[in-house]
Amino acid sequence: MIKGIYAASMSILNDDLSLDIKKTITHAETIIDHGCHGTAIFGSTGQAQLIPISEKINLLNHLALSKYREKYIIGTGLNSLGETINLMRVARSLNFKKFLIMPPAYYKYGDKEVIEFYSKIADAIPDSEIILYNFEKLCGYKFSIDCVEKLVAKYPKNIVGVKDSSYNLFENLKIDNFSVLPGSESKLLKGLELGCSGIITATCNATSELARRVFDDFQNGNEQNVNQKLCDVRNAFEKYNLISGLHTFFGKNNISYQNLLPPLSILNHKEAKELNANLKKLNFSTKSFLVA
Repeated sequence: MIKGIYAASMSILNDDLSLDIKKTITHAETIIDHGCHGTAIFGSTGQAQLIPISEKINLLNHLALSKYREKYIIGTGLNSLGETINLMRVARSLNFKKFLIMPPAYYKYGDKEVIEFYSKIADAIPDSEIILYNFEKLCGYKFSIDCVEKLVAKYPKNIVGVKDSSYNLFENLKIDNFSVLPGSESKLLKGLELGCSGIITATCNATSELARRVFDDFQNGNEQNVNQKLCDVRNAFEKYNLISGLHTFFGKNNISYQNLLPPLSILNHKEAKELNANLKKLNFSTKSFLVA
């Protein structure tokens, strides 16, 4: 099972908006050093739908040399089924096995079509471990419990978990040896109490230490002393586009984080000032693990 605190890792860009391979990998390694059990590379927070496939493949080749190579989940969900499968084949050739895959965006479809989509992927890459990505806000489709159960019954060795960013599954989906991972720190403690495996979130790029402490305190039966602060920090970021807010926050002390692929952008001056002020009130800072 996939268990613990996972960040949807940020992608760091050069000034020409190409992917900065070294800094992106260093960022992922650093947040693991600071509490994450692992990271999801090329998730929504990593600007996955905007980065060229050639740059993704280049990063994967370097990521395979990372000291934490076993701790990465690779986001390969693309609108094209063929490109999704091809990118997974490249990743498998580099011994990556865990994949986060969102259904295609743009077109309207239902459970039957989603089951067919994932079936073709599982049949094409039979030794893969797939985490379903439930995020209706981005792709226009929301997984039902029935759909997830049917996929797991059909491919019990391939469909191993779900990232639930629509929050309609994590309270009631119960499948043995299956990871349920809400997409927000505000759902972490409740999720753990309900039997969830952990979280995969955007803001764990910043909150890894706090989130890990909540997770460890739960596992060890300790009093929860930082969960409220963790939720407050998440709520502070959630007032804005999370990608823009995170890059603005990290970019305050490191210009490397300020580049984003259009149409994304960092927060305007007023929003940035407000975010930083709210985080300061919470006595929250991540200066200790900014990428050089």
